[in-house]
Amino acid sequence: MSRPVTLFTGQWADLPLEELAAKVSAWGFDGLELACWGDHFEIDRALSEDGYVQSRHDILEKHGLKCYAISTHLVGQCVCDPIDARHKTILPDYIWQDGDPEGVRQRAAEDVKNAARAAKLMGVDVVNGFTGSSVWHKLYFFPPTSQAEIDAGYVDFAQRWTPIFDVFAENGIKFGLEVHPTEIAYDIITMQRALAAVDHHPAFGINFDPSHLVHQFVDPVAFLYAFPERIFHAHIKDTKVTLDGRSSILSSHLDFGDPRRGWDFVSPGRGDVAWDPIFRALNRIGYHGPLSIEWEDSGMDRDWGAPEALELVRKNDFSPSTVAFDGAFAK
Repeated sequence: MSRPVTLFTGQWADLPLEELAAKVSAWGFDGLELACWGDHFEIDRALSEDGYVQSRHDILEKHGLKCYAISTHLVGQCVCDPIDARHKTILPDYIWQDGDPEGVRQRAAEDVKNAARAAKLMGVDVVNGFTGSSVWHKLYFFPPTSQAEIDAGYVDFAQRWTPIFDVFAENGIKFGLEVHPTEIAYDIITMQRALAAVDHHPAFGINFDPSHLVHQFVDPVAFLYAFPERIFHAHIKDTKVTLDGRSSILSSHLDFGDPRRGWDFVSPGRGDVAWDPIFRALNRIGYHGPLSIEWEDSGMDRDWGAPEALELVRKNDFSPSTVAFDGAFAK
C-alpha cells in the first residue's frame, strides 16, 4: 500500500538527530516520528527560537526524510499521574522545578498544549503520547475498590485533558494516545470509558500499538475494529509472551530483558503479534497514515533490528484488492 514507514526516535534519543537521520536514511526509511526529548524536537525551543523548526526540517530534508508526527510520551505521562521521584527522571527541569505534584501536573499539561502549537509549526497534524492515570495503581481491586473511585479517575482525566484537547482542536492537531498499561486507557473497555469521559472529543484518538495489547491477551484486530475512526497513527512493535508455569504475566517486578519475565518486547516479527491480520484490518478501516517502527528488544542490537523491522513492514504493507478475486471467472 506504500504507507510511509518511519522510525520513532524515542529509543534513540541518545543520538543527535543529525546522526540518527543519516542512519535511518541509509536503511531506507521514509521518515521519523520525532520524540520531544533528546535533541530531536524540543517544544520550548520550537516556540521560542526563530529558525529552530526549520533546522529540524533541514536535517530531515538533507537525508531525504519526512516527519509525520511528534511524540510527547514522557511529559504527557505526568498530566494525570500521582507524581513521585520516578517522574523527575523523565522530565525536563522546567517542568519538574520543585517537584510539587500538582505543580508538575499543571506544567506538564501546559507543555502538552504547547506540543500541539509546535506540531502546527512543524507542519504535522498528529502528536502521540501518554495521558498518565490517577487510578492505574488501583488495577487490582484489593483493598476493595469501588467503581465510584474508578469513575473519579476518569473525571480527573476529563478535567485535565479536555482543555488540552481543545487547544489541539484549535490548532488542527490530533492527539494519539498510545493505549498502554499505566495510562487512562489500556484495552478496549478502558478506551471506550476514556472516550465517554471526554464526550468523544474529536481531537482525542489512538496511536495504535499492538504490542501493548498482545501481552494482555487483547486481540489487536478486535481493537482496530472497535475504534476505526479513532486510529490516528500506528506503531509497529512486537512482544513475546513466555509463560512457563513459573513466570507471571505481571512480570514479577523484573527489569525488561530479564529472561524470568512472563513477557517482553522483541523486534517486530520475532514475537507473538500476528502482522498479516493487522495489515488487513488497517486496510479495511481505511488507515493510510504512517507505520512507525517503535523498536525495543533488550536482546538484540538496535542497528541490526531496525533495518530488519523495516523489511518486515515493506513485505507486509500490501494494497487491498480493488476487485473480487473470482471476478475473472464471470462471462
